[in-house]
Amino acid sequence: FFQSPEDYYQRADISTLIRMIRYLSFFIALLSPSFYIAISTFHQEMLPTNLLISLAAQREGVPFPAFIEALLMELTYEILREAGIRIPKTVGQAVSIVGTLVIGQAAVDAGVVSAAMVIIVSITAISSYVVPENGLSISVRILRFVLMMMAAAFGFYGILIVLLITVTHLCSLRSFGVPYMSPFAPYIQKDMKDTIFRVPWSRMKTRPLSTGSPNVTRQTSRKTKR
Repeated sequence: FFQSPEDYYQRADISTLIRMIRYLSFFIALLSPSFYIAISTFHQEMLPTNLLISLAAQREGVPFPAFIEALLMELTYEILREAGIRIPKTVGQAVSIVGTLVIGQAAVDAGVVSAAMVIIVSITAISSYVVPENGLSISVRILRFVLMMMAAAFGFYGILIVLLITVTHLCSLRSFGVPYMSPFAPYIQKDMKDTIFRVPWSRMKTRPLSTGSPNVTRQTSRKTKR
């Protein structure tokens, strides 16, 4: 899900950096709203004093708790996202600009949401587009609401419970007989050369062992036998 064809047309260090950015964007898109809800509701002591005072001043006139505030913004973003897909392309960009700028600024001025929540939702929305596979983005959108509800109820403990259940479920899956989380679980060191890091082509001479292919050689030697 985090690999893209253009990774193999770049140098190994460039491809590795891009993949690390994708992983970081994935966790930002998944956890940013729930982290904000947990910190602002249960774990205020984790913030620096100046930042805590700034957030408290922004939320002074907001009538909703952090969970309702985040839920309203996320639902508004999802509506705008679906509308932008189905309306004609000539007006789709205009609707996106209106939704992100006008509605967001109007909501802050009206005191419905805080400016910090608009920033969190904006970063989450941008990060969700970094993941190359649309199927993973949809899963992130669903899990994001579950994490928000658990963060509002139990704080960081709720987030940890959802993540543990999700990872346990993924580790129990198999796709065409191959463990879904391979080569991370079970851990296969030889297959790690094309996961988070992409090693140079000279070191990618074998196929992944988890696939069980009888032909483990990916690149043959240029020397031909006579």
